[in-house]
Amino acid sequence: MSHWLSFARTTSLLFRSKPIRINFTKSKNNRLLMTLSKGTQEKIRTASNDGDYIPLIASIDVGTTSSRAILFNKMGQEIEKHQIEYSTSASKGKYSVLGKRRFSDESNETTEVPSNKPSTIFSAEGVTIRQTPNLEIEDLLLNQSASTTAAHLSMSGPTLEFPKPGWIQCNPMALLANVVQCLGSTLVSLSDLNKDRIKKSFPPYKIGCIGITNMRETTLVWSKSTGLPIINYGIVWNDTRNLPLIRTLQETVSNETAKKITKKTGLPLFSTYFSCSKLKWLLENEPLVQKAYQEKDLMFGTVDTWLLYNLTVEKAFVSDITNASRTGFMDLNSLDYDDELLSFWRIDPKLVHLPKIVSCSEYYGQLTIPEFTKNLLSTEIWEELNRFKNSRVPIQGCIGDQSASLVGQLAFKTGSAKCTYGTGCFLLYNTGTEKMISEHGALTTPAYWFPNSTEQPEPHFALEGSIAVGGSVVQWLRDNLRLIPKSEHIGPLASRVRDSGGVVFVPAFNGLFAPYWDPDTRATIMGISQSTTASHIARAAIEGVCFQVRAILKAMGSDEVYGDSAYEKKNLATLAVDGGMSKSNEVMQIQADILGPCIKLRRSPIVECTALGAAIAANMAYKKEAERILWKDLNDVKKWIMYNGYDKDEGMPTIMHDNLAVFKSSIDDAERRKHWKLWQVAVKRSRGWLTDVDGEHEDVLEP
Repeated sequence: MSHWLSFARTTSLLFRSKPIRINFTKSKNNRLLMTLSKGTQEKIRTASNDGDYIPLIASIDVGTTSSRAILFNKMGQEIEKHQIEYSTSASKGKYSVLGKRRFSDESNETTEVPSNKPSTIFSAEGVTIRQTPNLEIEDLLLNQSASTTAAHLSMSGPTLEFPKPGWIQCNPMALLANVVQCLGSTLVSLSDLNKDRIKKSFPPYKIGCIGITNMRETTLVWSKSTGLPIINYGIVWNDTRNLPLIRTLQETVSNETAKKITKKTGLPLFSTYFSCSKLKWLLENEPLVQKAYQEKDLMFGTVDTWLLYNLTVEKAFVSDITNASRTGFMDLNSLDYDDELLSFWRIDPKLVHLPKIVSCSEYYGQLTIPEFTKNLLSTEIWEELNRFKNSRVPIQGCIGDQSASLVGQLAFKTGSAKCTYGTGCFLLYNTGTEKMISEHGALTTPAYWFPNSTEQPEPHFALEGSIAVGGSVVQWLRDNLRLIPKSEHIGPLASRVRDSGGVVFVPAFNGLFAPYWDPDTRATIMGISQSTTASHIARAAIEGVCFQVRAILKAMGSDEVYGDSAYEKKNLATLAVDGGMSKSNEVMQIQADILGPCIKLRRSPIVECTALGAAIAANMAYKKEAERILWKDLNDVKKWIMYNGYDKDEGMPTIMHDNLAVFKSSIDDAERRKHWKLWQVAVKRSRGWLTDVDGEHEDVLEP
């Protein structure tokens, strides 16, 4: 598709008062070409905020297995994008989350790059990805010394490393270099695109502001005096090296104290998940961190803080509420650090620098580019970044990834919910301005805070259910069990059988998250009989993820937000879904069958909901509606992104959002309840495994 053509099929054009139809024809090389009248071109030119350009918002999205920069227009479409996939085999010969990972050559089971397929690899979600000009694969670049990205890897190391089973750590400098590389590459592509647009008498695009979204809980520490990391790694959110520390707490802290802490933070105390225990582990196990702490040189933050500190002229040392709340140090009522919480973890606020807690949508600082990246980038990218920097673009959106996904799903109404099926699964239920402290295993977390919004200026909250293993179970089936050669085979394989034949798969490779919160659980496959086939196991694996989603909804349904209603009677009618696994119709139908007729699934028409959420946050930072470069308010966001500029009652053609799909249950209640009982029994028998067997068995790897 030519650069200036950023739309698909029939759509409506940007920045218009009424929908403008575009006619497409197919060329010989299978590209779509757009023919526009001169009058239509003029409407585009004069309908933007400035007659000379069409505004965009840039999103920086740092996930668990990849980083990307995306440029969004008013309809939530991706105008340009660049991604670096680092995934789970960034460190050759080391452990990964689920064991060694294969390249996509089915006959090659080593970690070497197959010579006949050098540009393809499997992601952590079990998805086949291919290297393109806009998608770089770190594993492959490690073997390409000529690459500029390979150059920064050779200096700073791979982004992810797995030094021991259960240990998952990221390289702070590589994270930063990846972000700069993605943003710079996107700007180069945008420059080429604008040259092409101008030749065709189209107004060029112009980026007005930047939003950031990131994996939460990941813990980084750096020096105030140098601005550099104190150690060469940060502890990633799903790392479990702090499990002994959590076990000690379980033995020494009363339930009364644990509940008191949960009431303040909204988080369970006995979990390896959150930043508080990760920082405590670093202080107890890394002498350099302890030294910096004693010398008052220690700066602590999550990924958002690290990025804002390094990417703003002002060296902004802040964290938005959706990230700060996941440290375990923030009181949900005051939206600030709590002395009692810090004291519990024996953290002296006089010895450690903690970032200021701020909203998700405000001016944080003016973009700058770290000087160290100059030697890691091509001359073209470096020059483009500096031109962009000199235009004084503000960074003014910052929101944790799962909250960003809720916003990107346009779930602004109280009672709306979303579930993202990524490496893990994350379900958020919008409770509005009310903070509901769950009694049944759900987390309470800030959803978003847009103080300049006229509709919703107050902090909004959500109940959250987190599932540690989601799409990564597909990777395990393919790479470890070798049940399937390609990830896309999982849906058809599972659909060969009506149900799992009594097989139940509890995918608790590193314990169970919500609503069980048991780090001592380990994965189990139960109910295997002589008639069990690969199809039964594949289906049971998918069901194991889907049953956890149902368990979370049941837990939320037992909390006060629903009154005294049960799961089947609760007021959540639609669950918006996105992420890798949601792309499979078979998987989503299994999920719908497990949830039952009371809830239907709606697959988002927007692929990058998380990055879009950061763009929305950045847009809402402007205090006056007239200053907002894409959407005047949250209702306008929904009109343009969900309905392509149509009013809701106009009836938008279905072809405009061909990814939009709705899934409803197709099995009867008796069958569904029978399967649910099997799941409950399997979970009960899986829990506490490590406690009963006196700890983790050492890994025994294949040669």
